[in-house]
Amino acid sequence: MAAPRAIEALPFPINPSELLAVVPLFVFVAALLLLIVLFTAQKHSWIKYDHLSSFCTFFYSTFLKPHSQDEGSGQQAALESFYKVQANVYDATRKRLLCGREDMLALVAAQLRFQADQGLFKHSKPIWVDIGGGTGYNIEAMHAYLDVPTFFSTIILVDLSPSLCDVARKRFERLGWDIKVLCEDARTFRLEDHIKTANRDSTGSRSRRTDVEAKADLLTMSYSLSMIPDFYNVIDSMVQLLAHSGIIGAVDFYVQSIVDTTGRNYIGGSFNRHVNWLSRVFWRAWFDCDRVGLEGARRDYLEYRFGTKKSLDERNYILGGIPYYIFLGCHCQGSFKRTQALLDGVDASCTESPQVIPAVGFNLDLPLLPEPALPIETRSKAYQSAIVNLSSNLPLPSTFYQNNQSRIHYDEQLKKHTQFNHDYLYAFTWEDPRMDQRLLRINDTDTILCLTSGGDNLLEYLATANPRRVHAVDLNPNQNHLLELKAAAFQSLPYADVWRMFGEGHHPSFRHLLINKLSPHMSSQAFQFWIKNIGRFTSGTTFYDYGGSGTAIKLVRSLAWLSGLRQEIQNLCSAKTRIEQREIWSMIRPMILSRTLHWALVGTEWFLWKAAGVPPPQRQLIIRDACEQQPSKDSSQKHERLSDATGEAMWDYLVNTLDPVAQNTLLSEENYHYLLTLTGRYTRRCHPVYLGPKAHTRLSAAGAFDGLRIHTDELSEIIGRFRAGALSIAIIMDSLDWFSPQNILPATTQIQALNRALQLKGRVLVRSAGLHPWYVRIFEESGFSVKRVAARVPGT
Repeated sequence: MAAPRAIEALPFPINPSELLAVVPLFVFVAALLLLIVLFTAQKHSWIKYDHLSSFCTFFYSTFLKPHSQDEGSGQQAALESFYKVQANVYDATRKRLLCGREDMLALVAAQLRFQADQGLFKHSKPIWVDIGGGTGYNIEAMHAYLDVPTFFSTIILVDLSPSLCDVARKRFERLGWDIKVLCEDARTFRLEDHIKTANRDSTGSRSRRTDVEAKADLLTMSYSLSMIPDFYNVIDSMVQLLAHSGIIGAVDFYVQSIVDTTGRNYIGGSFNRHVNWLSRVFWRAWFDCDRVGLEGARRDYLEYRFGTKKSLDERNYILGGIPYYIFLGCHCQGSFKRTQALLDGVDASCTESPQVIPAVGFNLDLPLLPEPALPIETRSKAYQSAIVNLSSNLPLPSTFYQNNQSRIHYDEQLKKHTQFNHDYLYAFTWEDPRMDQRLLRINDTDTILCLTSGGDNLLEYLATANPRRVHAVDLNPNQNHLLELKAAAFQSLPYADVWRMFGEGHHPSFRHLLINKLSPHMSSQAFQFWIKNIGRFTSGTTFYDYGGSGTAIKLVRSLAWLSGLRQEIQNLCSAKTRIEQREIWSMIRPMILSRTLHWALVGTEWFLWKAAGVPPPQRQLIIRDACEQQPSKDSSQKHERLSDATGEAMWDYLVNTLDPVAQNTLLSEENYHYLLTLTGRYTRRCHPVYLGPKAHTRLSAAGAFDGLRIHTDELSEIIGRFRAGALSIAIIMDSLDWFSPQNILPATTQIQALNRALQLKGRVLVRSAGLHPWYVRIFEESGFSVKRVAARVPGT
């Protein structure tokens, strides 16, 4: 909503000559905005010319009509002076101005459905209070996501404007809904004055007792917080009004700099939160004239008093890029007993300490075990951050308030995380999990540490072996956002939708699924990432065309188009026999293995890192192997060859990789990695095991992901905090290839930490691009028995 233009009520003195100087500017901008609205309305047909009078009324009330003193003084008088003339056209003129209302409602509805599925409303239906509900638009709009009359036991709309309340009453009379509309100050509203009280049992559900004050299961504020002068008192009263397991949803305008959020680890991510200086100055001044306060204190205090479940920052580009936010929250701190149990449970599962508490479903009413005498460095970083927040009287980091504790808190503002520029390298995992299963014989007693990468392999471990615990680790937070998305899809979507998303790489309804189905199962940071990357599933390309690996896929497709070999690529990927495939490969090979292309692009250090995910140290391993295969008696000649052999070594490596693939594996049925690279999608005949119907049945079962922990940090940092003997298997892929042999200390530290964290006879699976990795010696010196189980040598 927008508050009245009562310039005389501003808290600072205004020189009349200065006021006259800025009036023409504001009138010009207002007229320009009106023209934009009308032009957009005509173009998109969301209003007709017979509605033009509504916008004229809005324009007059907002920009021309003087503030009337007839209604008295105070906030209610100011509101009524502004809204009385335009109350009946309010909804028709706010659709494009007040963006995000439907998204906020959809998000809170998704949370309520999740709670209902968990049995939270088993004994009685939830109560909803809409603060500053105005004309009741939100309550009617909620019907698109929930059956409002049957889902809620009581709905109360609270607003201070009599004119808007009259419109709301007429709306609900038309709908035939029993909604209480109260024209009352939100500071003095008490739910127990309007509803029978009810007690809560230990699960959060209301019982039949009536000896305590009533609580609301849902509180919403839609563009009302910015209009409340005494917002501190209102937010404080909402804390008391919200049930212990209740949800609060808010959407409103804002302007903030990224500096305002520095050091705050409890806001659920700051992606797109920064508003540039010019926009901050303009929008704050513009809305100040409407008594709409965009100062950061309003949102800051909301985030301070409630724990953050979801936080989202958007722009209304139709009307000049007005910044607005969506906030979903809950009670930030319960009793000391509950909070300590939560922290200990997360810490125990992160470090595999002896007193492990399940991440979900544990009984908080059981007596706590004595505090373990552990040094602080053996605690998880999430636990340490939580303790700092509690000691500072701040909410816990956002990950602690999610519906599950799979994603472990990390500091997203650290440079080691921001270096990836909000993107992942791998949309899928190159390593073959079938080989992992064959070599490691994973079973349901194993505790596994593995790299996240694209998340495919660990999903296959969970689907086929059901290990006790899987710790997924990646320094790139965006790789973990991808894993969260895949896990959430299995937890909330039918197989057909999962296949369209990750089998075909395209789903036109992805945004709807993300908000309405996936969001309750994701962290705030992951949700922010994917709401900004909707196009990866809805554009004309496929999901696998994005990220670093997508660069290679798009290159292959472009080369096929330029060379006129698109049909041959399709034939190669659909060949039914290896003989047929080899014949087609002979036609395609000159294009893919072109020396000119290799010299210009594929063999360059930039392409190897950005597209293929090959870092410079791994590239040097490949080059060194090429030189070792040409022995020389003169060490100076050997060094000279090492510096000159880059191009030829990478060419040989590419040839020795692709030729055996095309000649010895059938892409259409056996090698889904290269099938995806060439076509950008999987087929029903050839895909990872985790994308099959049987795997979906297992991964969509209740508790399938209870053992998953997602860490965002260096591998050595995570391993170093495990208790001794906690792990049975570590699958670290080719991560050690990323270390430089010129500085062996980081690799040595990580290998020694692995030795400490692994059980006796625990297994480590390492992959390398080199035939003789330099770090094998460090494994042997650190107490490991090393065995090479497979190798690809030139010509095989």
